[in-house]
Amino acid sequence: MSDIEKLIPGAKQLVHVNGRVQPGERVLVVTDPTMERYATPVAEVARAAGAEVTVSVMPVNRADGNEPPAPVAAAMAEADVIFTPVAISITHTRAMRTALDNGARACLMTAYTDDVMTSPALLETDFAAQVPVCQKIGDAFTGGSTVHLTSPNGTDLKFSIEGRTANVLTNIPDPGFLAPIPDIEVNVVPVTGSAEGVFISDASVPYLGIGILDEPVTCRVEGGMIVEMTGGAQADQLRTHLESFNEPLCFNVAELGVGLNPNARLTGEMLEDEGVVGTIHIGVGTSHTLGGDVMAPTHYDLLVWEPTIEVDGRGIQRNKGIFGG
Repeated sequence: MSDIEKLIPGAKQLVHVNGRVQPGERVLVVTDPTMERYATPVAEVARAAGAEVTVSVMPVNRADGNEPPAPVAAAMAEADVIFTPVAISITHTRAMRTALDNGARACLMTAYTDDVMTSPALLETDFAAQVPVCQKIGDAFTGGSTVHLTSPNGTDLKFSIEGRTANVLTNIPDPGFLAPIPDIEVNVVPVTGSAEGVFISDASVPYLGIGILDEPVTCRVEGGMIVEMTGGAQADQLRTHLESFNEPLCFNVAELGVGLNPNARLTGEMLEDEGVVGTIHIGVGTSHTLGGDVMAPTHYDLLVWEPTIEVDGRGIQRNKGIFGG
């Protein structure tokens, strides 16, 4: 089997199962020079399915959340299905929001590797079978008012979700929705300014080459903003990067996400880590793409092991157990 041929099963899963690409649909594959190896098999499989396929190669983005070039954004706005094998995320951008508002189905492939493309999380997961539990958590968030998070390592964070609608990412997206494949998650945006307390990321920060954490990253939160981030060298790296934008909103508490892919493993790769059952992630920075009202230059997720999630005082998750399951 050639180096590229081993990626074909993953490409078929992405195109046929997750993207549900149909003959005649306009499929856009957005990539960069470092990630064309993953764009090529996806484009080939989509063409074989009868789609009208365009591959747009953009420069490597400077940071997660920076806008793609205008011609790429224009193509995104016209696509029926978008695949994004890029090194640096274009998910939390105005261009993606516009594409979703126009009815695109977006299959996210940020920072894909051969390991992700051939992983059990992608190839062996029955995505449809996870819909009921995802919907149950989504309903709890959408119908809830307050969230309280705790963890064995010391997380104790509260925030409002009053009026928020959860994003249920089973990763078989309908028009207007995105899918961070193979991550399966449900996420919700805290009401801006409402988060108070502390959260301790002790699993991974799968960005900037940080990956699995050597030491926990402790984030103290006041008025919805991280006001102190401490830990070892990895915490210093993340904090310094966020400070480099000279934009306080980079420290906005933007998201609570719950990992729900039973085959996902903690590897340091974003789209697999964020689906690991028994973790949550706290997103910081922009919340606009997820249904919030904050636009920041960045969005990064910090993973927490073995959380307890309470919504309006009712237990939603404890460690790996969902609703006592």
